[in-house]
Amino acid sequence: MEATAPETTGLSNVPEFSVSELSFALKRQLEGAFPRVRVRGEISQPSFPRSGHCYFRLKDENAVLDGVCWKGTLPRLGIKIEEGMEVIATGKITTYAGSSRYQIIIDRIELAGEGALLKLLEDRRRKLAAEGLFDAERKRALPFLPEVVGVVTSPSGAVIRDILHRLSDRFPRHVLVWPVAVQGDKAAGEVAAAIAGFNKLPLEGPVPRPDILIVARGGGSLEDLWAFNEEIVVRAAAASTIPLISAVGHETDTTLIDFASDRRAPTPTAAAEMAVPVRADLLTQTLDFGKRTIACMNRALREANVALSGLARGLGDPLRLIEERQQRLDVCGERLALAMHRLVERRDHQLAAARLASPLAVINAKEQALVAEGRVLEGAMRRYAGDTRQKIERTAERLEQFTDRVRRCTAEMLVRCGDKVDQLGKLLESYSFHSVLNRGFALVRNQDGHPVLAASGTRSGDTLSIEFADGRIGARVTDGLSTAPRAASVPPRKRDGGNNGNQGSLL
Repeated sequence: MEATAPETTGLSNVPEFSVSELSFALKRQLEGAFPRVRVRGEISQPSFPRSGHCYFRLKDENAVLDGVCWKGTLPRLGIKIEEGMEVIATGKITTYAGSSRYQIIIDRIELAGEGALLKLLEDRRRKLAAEGLFDAERKRALPFLPEVVGVVTSPSGAVIRDILHRLSDRFPRHVLVWPVAVQGDKAAGEVAAAIAGFNKLPLEGPVPRPDILIVARGGGSLEDLWAFNEEIVVRAAAASTIPLISAVGHETDTTLIDFASDRRAPTPTAAAEMAVPVRADLLTQTLDFGKRTIACMNRALREANVALSGLARGLGDPLRLIEERQQRLDVCGERLALAMHRLVERRDHQLAAARLASPLAVINAKEQALVAEGRVLEGAMRRYAGDTRQKIERTAERLEQFTDRVRRCTAEMLVRCGDKVDQLGKLLESYSFHSVLNRGFALVRNQDGHPVLAASGTRSGDTLSIEFADGRIGARVTDGLSTAPRAASVPPRKRDGGNNGNQGSLL
């Protein structure tokens, strides 16, 4: 079957494109016209799928531009993409054929102006402060005289020379310098690694572990000092177990590491002054303390000499005191010889009295003692058995008496309760309407079972139930009773029990 050729029109000379061909042609045209651009806008709707790439939108008050940052580019940006950040994005314009839209492939992002940097800095400060990294309880005291001072700074700047010169003037100490970049994309990572590296040094290792750390950098703009505002640097400073002094910028410059450090110095030179005391001042103070100590010792010796002289005047002749003590010693020696002689004699008498008797006599004495104790024990057992038997007999008699009393009380209570039940039964029977029926009256109920109290309460044709003392019968109201005369009013019954000859309502 042959296909029919389409009709030709006046536009047959216009080239025909497929959708893919047209999309790729537009892509080449757009990429050729804008090979590299810088776009300023606000980041909106950032997303980070599992692929590791980042997708977001750049917008201003009039337009929106889709942006893509590939996974390999994200670590080199130097900032974290967040909602609402005003940035300047650098990249190339291209199209995405799958949805017929154009977008920018970003390879560099910088914050747009100092205001955006300050906003980001304030948001980051609040976040880290909420985690407690800036709490005063985390601050550690600086050592008075550290043996080793660790410095994290650039090895080629004027900062390290100022620190070394100031340390040499005040109190020369052993200094370890960890060279890092203090500006640029790699600065934050190197500073954090240097702080962590100093903390990982062993105490007794080949490289001495610093007693204090100084993180220093010279002055600069907010962008120049931004590496010390990065979260990785602040967390490394807060986690340091070595006391840390931050000396970043001039006195008017403030970075986030200043809040996390144990002490902030306005300048690197001031940090060196905080780290060590002045050696000359210490020597002067030590000499002053030595002079004061010698003066105190001399004064104490003079006072002791005076006191000793006074005590010596109060003492007697030493030779006479020794002779008296020697005489007393002779008297005590004679008394000790006599006491020893009497003690030996007394112990001799005691030993003679303590000589052992014959074993047979000891055994007989013990047997007699056991027999006597057995007789005593047997008599005590007989007395205990008699006392116990008497107690049991007395307890049995008391129990029998209590039993008789309980029986009598129970019988009397049953009789009284029976009489009271009979009385209540007679009273209940007198209150029952059946006693009224036994006197010849009848109880009339309507078809609903309710009592009929007057003839006016019935109508012609109603079915009634009449209850007598010996049973019930049914009845129907005839036509002649459809209009019943009004019942005469019954005077109320007097409360004092008086009776005027009329009978009241039975119900």
